[in-house]
Amino acid sequence: MQENIFKAYDIRGVYPNEINEQDVYNIGRAIVEHLRPTRMGVGRDIRASGPSLFESFTRGVMDGGCDVLDLGVITTPMVYFAAGRLDIDVAVALTASHNPPEYNGLKISLRNAIPVGERSGLREIRDLALRNAFPQNQQKGSLETADIRPAYYSYFASFANFQDKHFKLVIDTANAMGVLELPIYAQFPENLSVINLYNDLAHPFECHEANPLKTETLNELRAQVTTSRSDLGIAYDGDADRIGFVDETGTIVPMDLVIALIAKIILKKNPGAVILYDLRSSRAVKEIIEENGGRALECKVGHANIKKQMREEGAIFAGELSGHYYFAENSCAEASTLTAILLLNLMAETGETISSLVKDAKRYFHSGEINSEVENKDTVIAKLKEKYGDGKISELDGVKIEYKNWWFNVRPSNTEPLLRLNLEAATQELMEQKREELLSLIRAK
Repeated sequence: MQENIFKAYDIRGVYPNEINEQDVYNIGRAIVEHLRPTRMGVGRDIRASGPSLFESFTRGVMDGGCDVLDLGVITTPMVYFAAGRLDIDVAVALTASHNPPEYNGLKISLRNAIPVGERSGLREIRDLALRNAFPQNQQKGSLETADIRPAYYSYFASFANFQDKHFKLVIDTANAMGVLELPIYAQFPENLSVINLYNDLAHPFECHEANPLKTETLNELRAQVTTSRSDLGIAYDGDADRIGFVDETGTIVPMDLVIALIAKIILKKNPGAVILYDLRSSRAVKEIIEENGGRALECKVGHANIKKQMREEGAIFAGELSGHYYFAENSCAEASTLTAILLLNLMAETGETISSLVKDAKRYFHSGEINSEVENKDTVIAKLKEKYGDGKISELDGVKIEYKNWWFNVRPSNTEPLLRLNLEAATQELMEQKREELLSLIRAK
């Protein structure tokens, strides 16, 4: 087994060279050995390697003496939903998210969708799996099946409040797991007309990459929205735990500004609620949360960090620049389609187009995330702190330094020799000036 398949928040690698049946068998045994569950729910995505890896993984779990609840082929948000609703101690999604089809992996959560990451059990699971020395158990676990989808569809459809409005949508599921989210929209034939792009699970991943963070993957969606005169374009990633949007003009909606828009509709029903936003997000997100009576708290990047802070702070919603949106209604985990439902609710309630709503939130000029290959990441960050020491410094995640008219955050990658820069300013000119200034310092030899 290759140690590098164990990432900060999940397990992921190319099948079969980096992750194979023996590997996942050992990982199944290791999860049972370390976490001591009596019942584990396991769902998987549609990848060709899924059935074989599922069989080996669950055999390892049952050989360890733990019962398995086969959740079938489902989205990652459905796995989290199951973790919060069913009598299971651990929930596992066999998926490699947005990665190409030759990849596969595992996302592990405890009951109520509490994530297992490198600081909350994944290192210990890794070490046990690599050691591959498991006790012989006389008592084997059993296998049952359960279909969480009907309850999931019914629950999230219940949040729709389109009144008497009608919206035309284009939804791109990239022949990936977002296809299984479509039945929620289908429950509103009088309110929603849907044009589907790449919704064929019989030919999984046989189109563009299922990754709305890569803006080039949205080109067909943007074109279809404008030619069909639709109100909103929606794109899912590979396991449907991330979602991106395109407005009626074909313009991509910044993912951090979606946090601000969703906050508006949430705070109407939950005045004074705590909402988290990741520290790369626009200042406008904090401003809009507070303008609508909410308590805005900055958080570190990464789903394990955010879910933990949501529970600690009693937050009911959180969002990331990467298109992950977390809801208390799904055990503080991702619920991508609920994000779309609430955006439609906001459009219905205000009578405004999505571009009009975004225009109010687009108050500053953001660089987007820019990666630079850097060998000595700590040295570079130290130099940045010294040069910009007159600003307001935060070391919540990497270093974030704020001034009146601009700010930047530089974070090291957990797994690669990369520094990630996000920067925002009051004007386009200032943003470009500071972006080049920071990049020249970060990339200096």
